[in-house]
Formats: sequence, C-alpha cells, structure tokens
Amino acid sequence: MSGLNPQQREAIHYLDGPLLVLAGAGSGKTRVITQKIAYLVEECGFQPRNIAAITFTNKAAKEMQERVGKLLPGPSAGALQISTFHSLGVRIMREEAKALGYKPRFSIFDSADCGGIIADIAKTVDKGTLRRLQAIISNWKNALVTPEAARHLANDEHEVLAAHAYLSYEATLKAYQAMDFDDLIGLPVKLFSEHPEITDKWQNRLRYLLVDEYQDTNACQYQLLKLLTGVRAQFTAVGDDDQAIYGWRGADIDNLKKLPNEFPALKVIKLEQNYRSTVRILKAANNVISHNEKLFDKTLWSELGHGEPIYVSACKDNEVEAESVIMKLQAHRFEHRGKFKDYAILYRSNHLARLLETHLRNQRIPYLLSGGQSFFDKAEIKDIISYLRMLANEDDDPAFIRAATTPKRGIGAATLQVLGTYAGERHISLFAAAFEEGFAQRVQARQLEPLLTFCQFINRLQHRASTEPAQQVLPDLIKAIDYESYLYDAEEERTAQTRWGNVCEFAEWIKRKGEADGKTLVDLVQSIALINMLDKQNDEDYDAVQLSTLHAAKGLEYKHVFLVGVEEGILPHRESLDAVKLQEERRLMYVGITRAQRTLHISYCEKRKQARELMACEPSRFIDEMGKEDIRFSGGKDAAPPDKATGSARLDAMKAMLAKKP
Repeated sequence: MSGLNPQQREAIHYLDGPLLVLAGAGSGKTRVITQKIAYLVEECGFQPRNIAAITFTNKAAKEMQERVGKLLPGPSAGALQISTFHSLGVRIMREEAKALGYKPRFSIFDSADCGGIIADIAKTVDKGTLRRLQAIISNWKNALVTPEAARHLANDEHEVLAAHAYLSYEATLKAYQAMDFDDLIGLPVKLFSEHPEITDKWQNRLRYLLVDEYQDTNACQYQLLKLLTGVRAQFTAVGDDDQAIYGWRGADIDNLKKLPNEFPALKVIKLEQNYRSTVRILKAANNVISHNEKLFDKTLWSELGHGEPIYVSACKDNEVEAESVIMKLQAHRFEHRGKFKDYAILYRSNHLARLLETHLRNQRIPYLLSGGQSFFDKAEIKDIISYLRMLANEDDDPAFIRAATTPKRGIGAATLQVLGTYAGERHISLFAAAFEEGFAQRVQARQLEPLLTFCQFINRLQHRASTEPAQQVLPDLIKAIDYESYLYDAEEERTAQTRWGNVCEFAEWIKRKGEADGKTLVDLVQSIALINMLDKQNDEDYDAVQLSTLHAAKGLEYKHVFLVGVEEGILPHRESLDAVKLQEERRLMYVGITRAQRTLHISYCEKRKQARELMACEPSRFIDEMGKEDIRFSGGKDAAPPDKATGSARLDAMKAMLAKKP
C-alpha cells in the first residue's frame, strides 16, 4: 500500500456497502482496482473465483490481469474473473444457454454477419443505410427495448425500417442458434429476470464486483450489474463523469446519477490528485470542464510542477496545419532527444488523419494509426478464413453461413433459416443437420442439392487440410471456389484488384508460415485468431508517433500531445450543438487535454479545404474556455506581436537542426 494517497487507501479498504470511486483523469484508478482485488483475497478472505472485475476493452482486462498477477501468487490470480462485460456474458450464456432455448455451443455473429442478415431482411445493399439500421437496432437492444416496443417508438423513416427488420432479425438469429454482440449482455439480463434460481447461483458465485469506466455503461449493462449484485450490493464502481464520451454508442451518464438514489447506502470517494500532467495542463482541463453541469464536484490537482505553457496555433489552412505539426514534432524531438513514441497527434474525426499521414510518410517518420482496420478484419480475408474455420471445425456455424453463401452457390436465406430451425431443435450444428433425413423432408430437392454439394466439398478438403502442407491446400481451395472471378464480378476493377491483392498476400503469408513451421492448414487455423499480421501495432516497444481519434485515446497518456482541428464544426462537431451533445463534446476536449503529460500543442485552421473548396473556419469555443493565463498563441488574432529577429533566428536554428538529421 506504500505510495498510495489517503483517498486511494480509503477506496481500497472500504467494504461496508456499495462504493462509487470518482476517479479523475490520471488519478491512479487501475492501481486502486488491482490493489483492492489483492486486499479482498489476502486480507478479507475472499476466494479469487468469487471476485469479478469488469472492464470495457480486452486490452484493459489484459493489463489488469497482468498487474494483479504481480500482486497475488499464480493460482490465485488465474482464478479471478477479469474480463469485459461481453466475455462475462458469454461465460454466463455458455453455462445457462438451455434455459433460454439455446445450445451451449451457440455462435457469436460479428458486425458483418449481422449486417448480412439485416441487408436480406430490409432488402437494401446501401452501406450507409445498413450501418444506420444496425446502429438503431443495437441502441434499442442496449436500452432494453423489445422489437414490439420499437414499433411504437420509431420516429423517422430509418427507425420505421429498423423496427420492421428488428423482429425478423431476432427470429433469424435464434433460428441460427446465434447471438450478436448486444445479446451477450441482453440475454443474461433476460435470463436473470426470468429465472430467480439461476440469479441466486450467480450472485453466490460472484460475491464482489469491481467495474471500471462505470460512466460508459448503458442501460442493459447497468441492469446486469444490479441483477448480479442483488441485495448485498457488494460492488465498487470506478468512473469519471467528466470522461463520459460514448453517449452516441448507447452509454448513459444517467447510470451515475441513479446510483445514489437506487443505493441509498452508497459511499462516494473522489480521487482528485493527478499523477500524469503538469499544473498548467490540468488548469486548462479544469477550466474547460467547469462549463458543464456537474454531477459531482471534482477538481484535479498535481504535484508535478507548473510545466510549459500550452501552445495554441492558428494555421492558414489544413495543409499548413499538417506541415507545421510535423515540423514542430520533429524539432521538439531533436532538441530533447526524445523517442517518436513520446508523441501523439489526436483529432476528433478519422478523416483529419489523411494529410498528417502524408506528411509523416514524406518525412519518413514511423507512425501507428489507432483504430485502423486490421488486415484480418477485411471482408475478403474473413471470407477465406471462414472456409479455413470450417476445415478446422465443421460445427462452426457463423463460418458455415459465410462460406456457404460467399461466393453465392444457390443456397438462399430461406434454406438456411429452415436449416437453422432444424439444427436448433436437434441441438446439432448446421453442418451436421444438412445431412439428416429429417431436414431433407423439410426442403425441396433443388434447395438441398447445392447445400449437400457444399458440405461434401468441405469434407473432401478437410482430409487434405489435416494431412498435406498448408502451402499446397490453400491455393487449391481459393481456385476451387473461383474467388478471383467472384471479386471481379462483384466490384469495380480497381477495388477488385486491391481485394484480390490482399487475398494473394494472405495466401503468401500462409505459405511462408506453413513452410517455416512445417504446419498443416488446420494447425495454422487454430492459431490464426491470435496472430495479428500488424504485430508492430501491439508492440509497445515499437518507436512510432501515435495517430488517434480522441475516442480511441481515452485511457492512454503521452508525454507530448498535438491536438489538431480544434474548430467549430469539428470539435464541437456540427451535429452535436444541442445542450446534451455539446456537454459530451466538451468532455471529449477534456479527455484530449488530459492525455498530455508534459506539453500540449493545440491547432486550428482559419480555412479548411473541403471537396476542393476552402471554407472559412472559427476556432473552437473550447479554446476560449481554457482561459488565457497559461496559453501562448501564435498566428490569428490572439497571437502576441511577432518579434521578427527572434522568429527568424529560431526558424534558422530549426532548419539547421533538421538539416543535420542523419
């Protein structure tokens, strides 16, 4: 417990009822959670298997597991349930599936699988419409709105379309014995609400709950927590109302407001000492967030010294902004002999990264793009992997559906729905069900024939995949399904070329892997989910500048931060100017400021190029809200009058430094 401040210590030791820890940015909340877990096990006699710590990302769960592993002996740390909400939901549903009419080996559909179902039901191929329908249905599920209730709530044409699709979508998922991401929380809530004996079992199993990033919970997650903690209410919720930035994803800050009312015995402890940033950075952050309505009063403070002023630059346009940011970053790194990974460039929207990437590449500066699409997430790679998954396990239902319908081979949604219903009744996989006489009697011969042809093709390949080298089997598979023709028929030529190039790259990678390790295709498939071809992205020792959206940067910290595009219409976003959304945008600015440890550079453009036109821009209102005392302005109306001699000397020195660069 050494090195903890009094508030952290109190949060760790408090066990007399429900606890809310209001943890400001950089206030050591992960340390409080991990130390509290160790305290529960070592001092209070809790069995590790009776403690659950719930986070929002796999990365956060992994970090927590590693940190607890250093505090507790091996077997104890391994028995803890440290996971995301969704992983906990999977664990509950695998064990209790029967109670809701599912088989324990139900499938979990990803966004693309679900999009395919909704596209069929709504009869649309427009990607924008599909994304919107998926988001509406997802938000309804997260708010515990049933398909029947959704029909009464639908306001505009998209919601009416979503409401009509919702009921069929749910029925199709059930027929396939599948769940989507939202079901992994929604179905445990349904389970616990309808089966008190199962609720008792889980309340006795998970006797203490710790929830990280509590401000990001939605209505469904809140309900799950209430049902799991029951009357004992033995939990610690850790969160920060000033960092609630996921309202658009269904997160509900009301869950924080509700806690004191729903749990009258709730104790609130505030962590206000910041261990990350300098005084000036924190002062600017406190100034900005003070313009929001406060749920709980909280002011961050630091003992890390005053630090450098915050620099705000007005740039002529976005080309100049990108060039200026990269030049300042290079000069600062050269002057301070820093590493590239000490620097982050943050922005409100992904499109702002393009120019920055161009300038970084031109200067040969290594960078990582946070939130960029992984190679394995590309549709064409997932298509090929679905076949490989079938070769490794023919009972993999999502892989079966994707492989059976890509490329199209005469197996339609109606046939798959009958197959799904039959497989559900018999508690077997779709693959096994296709061969049964009972299923054959439910469909016409013309529906059955292409299905059996596909299954027999998988059977033939399975034998080869488990005995022959990977580099021989995969090219034959890709040729047999004629995937190249499928791409060129489905896409414009340039897109088809890019996607086919990715498939060839994947095949080449499998070939190299198979030759190097002497593995069969089946061996490689077992490990494929764990391999990231872009392993540099996960290597914390990789020295590169981090480019990230503000949403993706939450929870991270960098020595030096450049916050770009801080303009009206971008931050705050032009579609977020009503009172509630504006408060969330202000919290986003607060998150951006508090990522910085030592220096913070903010920039905005006076004009921004949009579709070949230069549009006039206004600096964000949040810049004014930071106050002026600790800020140095350059360019624009707030800039100090230039000292020409000093300015030229500095520019010459900077150019000289960069010229010396090896």
